[in-house]
Amino acid sequence: MLAEPFVHPALFYRGDREYVAATTAFVRAGLALGEPVAVAVPAANLALIEAALGDDAKSVQLLDMQEAGRNPGRIIPAVLRDFADRHPGGHVRIIGEPIWAGRTDTEYGAAAQHEALINWSFAGRRVTILCPYDAVRLAPEVIDEAARTHPVLRDATREWPSADYAPELVVSGHNLALGEPAEFVSLRFDRTNLSEARSLAAGQAALMGFSGDRLDDIRLTVAELGANSLDHGGGSGTVRIWVEDGRMVCEVSDSGHITDLLAGRRPVDPRHAGSRGLLIVNLLSDLVRVHTRVGATTIRAYFDIPS
Repeated sequence: MLAEPFVHPALFYRGDREYVAATTAFVRAGLALGEPVAVAVPAANLALIEAALGDDAKSVQLLDMQEAGRNPGRIIPAVLRDFADRHPGGHVRIIGEPIWAGRTDTEYGAAAQHEALINWSFAGRRVTILCPYDAVRLAPEVIDEAARTHPVLRDATREWPSADYAPELVVSGHNLALGEPAEFVSLRFDRTNLSEARSLAAGQAALMGFSGDRLDDIRLTVAELGANSLDHGGGSGTVRIWVEDGRMVCEVSDSGHITDLLAGRRPVDPRHAGSRGLLIVNLLSDLVRVHTRVGATTIRAYFDIPS
């Protein structure tokens, strides 16, 4: 039996020296083989890698994960698949660091699910995605969970198979009921008044200082979530809007059940017809959280309020 061509190791590093040594060795090994290489890590780490690579950095696609991956739900379609799909046929190398010290608890659940879902998204692909984890600054439970989302583990001295690999447990373990807001505005909608849900969201967003394209993004997000409720969630839903930790939250709930683990994370060819509502939501929002079960789905889209 041939080995799985997709390789997804977690790198547990301690300090900048270990980080730079491991990541630059990974990059240079790919460049030596003529492989396309991308690096998507937080800004401070990106600067370390770029400086250490010197002229070799010109041959690498460099992305600030704090921007490109601020919403973990957009990393697979807009970062990883976007790069890998532009280089079909050969082997592709990517460094992706979606979990860093400073991620909020709300963001972490989405990021952990993302790490698990990578394994299904790239199964059978000739791709290696190395995911660094700061073993000093991240909580022990985060490191433990990395062993469940990565089949291969590395540190500064060795590599070994993960005995705890079970990505499905991470996806289900973070599919939790979302906490209740203290105050909110809401509207029950169906096919007769979906436009009112869009207007409610836009009106609340304008009061919070959103304008221009970002205001349009919020209006479109609620429209897409509402359309999904009409088509797949029983024909009606409820939109609720509130402020939480400097973000506007737009929540849509209905009686549907999302069973496709990669819903909203597959790039869609614009030439082909088909649903892309949740993909649009992931691409536009600063964070997306989902809780789904038989007979009920809640999706929250978060937008950073302008300072």
